[in-house]
Amino acid sequence: MIRRIEPGPGQESVWDYPRPPRLEESTKHIRVAFNGVVIADTKRAMRVLETSHPPTFYLPPEDIAMEYLLNTSRVSLCEWKGQAQYYTITVGDKQAHNAAWRYPAPTAAFAPLRDYVAFYPGMMDACYVDDEQVQAQEGDFYGGWVTSDIVGPFKGSPGTWGW
Repeated sequence: MIRRIEPGPGQESVWDYPRPPRLEESTKHIRVAFNGVVIADTKRAMRVLETSHPPTFYLPPEDIAMEYLLNTSRVSLCEWKGQAQYYTITVGDKQAHNAAWRYPAPTAAFAPLRDYVAFYPGMMDACYVDDEQVQAQEGDFYGGWVTSDIVGPFKGSPGTWGW
């Protein structure tokens, strides 16, 4: 049995997030660093909230140093958002393969995400929400950003795929 962690003041429980997921604007300061370079910096992110998942942040391409991102052949399909295409990130001599993704033609419900980019925080040197360094959601499939204002338990760790 899954035991929901009761959120404290100023916290959100991922078990209060909806399914299907909800898309909302965020004015939090989002930064992504890789190999000593801040490759993304915005206060105009979108976040996707889905039951049992920490938020995934999507950043507008104009607030990303897109010269560090190279399209790959990897694609995946989300039943809610549509088909995703992936990027390898290269800064200097360091690469992270399929470390970011976007939806070039999202479903109607997620149309505002068109070409916004999400990053796997576990593949970056650091990702920040405001000034807090995020922890990566466990597992190699999900791209959630865990911060102190989000409580779980979170899907992604071993034994949680059937949730």
